[in-house]
Amino acid sequence: MQLSEYFILSLFVIMGAVSLLASLFNADWFLNSRQAATFVQWLGRPGARIFYSLLGFALIACGIAGFLTWE
Repeated sequence: MQLSEYFILSLFVIMGAVSLLASLFNADWFLNSRQAATFVQWLGRPGARIFYSLLGFALIACGIAGFLTWE
């Protein structure tokens, strides 16, 4: 595996962790951002927190799976 592939998989894990932790701790800086406003408007704040928790888990899982299965 090349260095760029490690970097991309590491970004998946880091972005997933940020998304998961921000949703769990109800971080205003994350949920009040312009990018998250659409999901907060559609789903409400509790729904957006659930969405971002699931997104975080999915990103972390994809990153870890990439590290484990890459040849």
